[in-house]
Amino acid sequence: MNPEELFKNIISHSKEYGFIFQSSEIYDGLSSVYDYGQLGAELKKNLRDYWWKSMVQMHQNIVGIDAAIFMHPTTWKASGHVDAFNDPLIDNKDSKKRYRADVLIEDHMAKIMAKADKEVEKAKNKFGETFDEALYRSTNPRVLENINKANAIEARFKQALEDNNLEEVRQIIIDCEIVCPISGTKNWTEVRQFNLMFSTQIGSVSEEANTVYLRPETAQGIFVNYLNVQKTGRMKIPFGIAQTGKAFRNEIVARQFIFRMREFEQMEMQFFVRPGTEIEWYNYWKETRIKWHRTFGFGDNKHRFHDHLKLAHYANAACDIEFNFPFGFKELEGIHSRSDFDLKQHEQFSGKKLQYFDAELNESYVPYVVETSIGLDRLFLAVYSESLKEETLADGSTRTLMSLPFALAPVKAAILPLVNKDGLPEKADEIVNLLKYDFNVTTEAKDAIGKRYRRNDAIGTPYCITVDYDTMENNTVTLRNRDTMEQQRVAISELKGIMDQTASLSSLLKQLD
Repeated sequence: MNPEELFKNIISHSKEYGFIFQSSEIYDGLSSVYDYGQLGAELKKNLRDYWWKSMVQMHQNIVGIDAAIFMHPTTWKASGHVDAFNDPLIDNKDSKKRYRADVLIEDHMAKIMAKADKEVEKAKNKFGETFDEALYRSTNPRVLENINKANAIEARFKQALEDNNLEEVRQIIIDCEIVCPISGTKNWTEVRQFNLMFSTQIGSVSEEANTVYLRPETAQGIFVNYLNVQKTGRMKIPFGIAQTGKAFRNEIVARQFIFRMREFEQMEMQFFVRPGTEIEWYNYWKETRIKWHRTFGFGDNKHRFHDHLKLAHYANAACDIEFNFPFGFKELEGIHSRSDFDLKQHEQFSGKKLQYFDAELNESYVPYVVETSIGLDRLFLAVYSESLKEETLADGSTRTLMSLPFALAPVKAAILPLVNKDGLPEKADEIVNLLKYDFNVTTEAKDAIGKRYRRNDAIGTPYCITVDYDTMENNTVTLRNRDTMEQQRVAISELKGIMDQTASLSSLLKQLD
């Protein structure tokens, strides 16, 4: 299945099985806004819980908060969002479609580098174990030509961004002969900046109303509460504050399903450190976060680091953890060394001191901050797209399989009475009542047992537990593993222990130690 077909299959599967629906679908939907269905809400919650526990529960010096979506409008003036939260947009005059100019150029560079990688892969297959990839990359003319071409575009693009030269950004698109994916033409407009914040009014009488913004990120809620948390929690540097919650951006070119939406959920942690130690902690969190992503078991080649071409106004180091989605490597999580910009800005605009007294140094200072920020919806899409498979079995038949990590699956076990009579459904209910306090489990009796197995394979249920006539005699059941389809006879009393070891969040968290 090619990447385009896979992506279409992901969207179709997510609706068919109750993971994701188009928002307001009965009214023809709202563009780039989605609802999570009964299974999607469970999977999303499990991902959120895994992140939260790995950040807060696993670190004694990190605590969590839940700040409001509405904040005083001066917050966003201080943070720079009012004046500088923009995307460079360009329109194709023939297709009437709008694109982010930076994404068009970055995708073009990625295609050039892919040509170099293809040459390297061909050589690797040809020469086998004797192949020296580093030497080949530095000496082969075709590889060097593509690498140098991409590097030249990157340097020119970086300079244009630093100079905020939108004319030069457009000229790069023209010179690279980048075409519109829809019309196939190079008939581009000028590049323009567009502010991404949603504004609304607060107040009971419209004439007295004030303009406020739906937060475009959750980080500022942490910064304005930093001193409250530090004092009430008696936190000592270094320490972190974590938060999950909704954010809103008026994305004009929202696309690729739930990858880029106007309403989305972030999971962010701001780590407060002594000035001068921020790069050490930046490198620590880079390695810590990539290790976290790799606990999903998708393979080391599915994630990579990408250093930012242009640093944000607040950062002195920044990179992304990218994931290889069906549409290529894209940002999944950002890690930024934000210096002391945010706290100093809020000091200036609020007139309140936000300093920390360091008893060890016997001095006060504004802490530096290292941030980790991940989009929960993007993480959902990454896990979903990597888990969905069409599998051919030994007998030539096929099955749809969601090979989710057991601990993240929406439903951990389906208890299936072999027939819907003779006390078997009641026995299945007893097992549900035994497990439901620790795990999300279901029971169903409709259709042949094979069809029920397939239905649970398609939604990622790790275990199917079959209740049959032997169960009534000896209190044992057939436990079927989703991935291997192997079946074993186990006592009902053993079920919770088995699931604790393999399907609880602790089984994932233990990989982090």
